[in-house]
Amino acid sequence: MQLTISLAQIDVALGDPEANLKKAADWTAEAARRGSELIVFPEMWTTGYDFDHIEALAARHAGVLAEIAALAKKHKLWLNGSMLTLNEEGRPTNTSILFDPSGEQAGLYRKIHLFGVMDEDQYLAPGRHMTTVETAWGQSGLAICYDLRFAEMFRTYALNGVNMVYLPAEWPQPRLAHWRTLLRARAIENQMFMIGVNRVGTDGTYEFFGHSAIIDPWGNAVVEGGDSELLLTATIETDMVTDVRKKIPVFDDRRPELYRLT
Repeated sequence: MQLTISLAQIDVALGDPEANLKKAADWTAEAARRGSELIVFPEMWTTGYDFDHIEALAARHAGVLAEIAALAKKHKLWLNGSMLTLNEEGRPTNTSILFDPSGEQAGLYRKIHLFGVMDEDQYLAPGRHMTTVETAWGQSGLAICYDLRFAEMFRTYALNGVNMVYLPAEWPQPRLAHWRTLLRARAIENQMFMIGVNRVGTDGTYEFFGHSAIIDPWGNAVVEGGDSELLLTATIETDMVTDVRKKIPVFDDRRPELYRLT
């Protein structure tokens, strides 16, 4: 089947959910006008990594989530991105939520690999499980930014029938080559679509280069952005996953009983 996706490659206003939600409202309306069934925003897109005010911002998450849910419902599309929320113990977490067209939370994933290089592990609690969501176009997996470096996570998704992973990110300079290479590697080795949405701009400490992309199961870029704000939109053939997996039956040819050192 065909699926039209928009990637919202935005600059995130640090610690200002009102400004970010206002921008999201405009961009989501445009995505709907283009016929998109899904829009994906970057990592921590409602606040950025405002560690100085993280507790206060996290405490406001219920109202922010309500506005995002209303946005998905208003435009009758799926909406994803990662944002600051509180977990069951009341601790701030980096959380990817997939909203369905009725505004309901179809899937919630809390980032399991925290990026200590940018002090994420000092302020946020890690997640405890991976998350898949059943959609009209098949099983989707949720991941966030640094997760991209952990190949076993994406192989696990693929072995469980996932055909597409949404990856919101704040991937900074100078690691553009890593971003582009790893998106393609995860797509090729797991014969799935990778939907990577990276922010642009700066948070005062780090500069972010964008290059959001949809990578198909052959490793080709269906669409890829540059380093400025833009709404990328493309239509994919989701059946490509099944076709590629039949042509090169990687999963049938695995030898997991031998994947250990002796």
